[in-house]
Amino acid sequence: MPRAAKKIYLSFDDGPHPVATPLVLDALKQYNAKATFFCIGKNVAAYPEIYTRVLLEGHAAGNHTHNHLNGWKTSDKAYFENIAMASKYIDSRLFRPPYGRISRFQARQAIDKLGYTIVMWSVLSGDFDVNITPQKCWSNVKRSAGNGSIIVFHDSEKAMERMIYALKETLAHFSERGFVFEKLSG
Repeated sequence: MPRAAKKIYLSFDDGPHPVATPLVLDALKQYNAKATFFCIGKNVAAYPEIYTRVLLEGHAAGNHTHNHLNGWKTSDKAYFENIAMASKYIDSRLFRPPYGRISRFQARQAIDKLGYTIVMWSVLSGDFDVNITPQKCWSNVKRSAGNGSIIVFHDSEKAMERMIYALKETLAHFSERGFVFEKLSG
């Protein structure tokens, strides 16, 4: 993303989750921050009201496959079928491959044939790692984020404690320094 302006792009993978996602939305609202949620299709099907809240509150959504498939370990046919299944629930041209793993062929097809914009990240919070503390997760973000950063958090049960701590610190710290938080478009 352009680095000239004091903009940060928060992103959340793997939701919606019935507890984590509402906590995220409440925190974002406090700072008038917008974000992008890369959703798993089966989770949108299970929690449509939370997905609707994401959109109604002005955030963006993206496709993260239907079952969180690793592109390196999945046949091309099965991978594209899974993306298509998720697209029945997620109306977006943004796509983030789970684990950041996608073959060159899969990426080319996703862009050229399916019309997706593939979005990775520039700052990995590490909130998914059960072996780090919430403070370490925040430290990962603080030392790496700046103008134009795309930060990835996870609105999942496994990451929730680390994510919500680091998210609140991120929102407070960077807001105090004049940053705004925007959603991605594609």
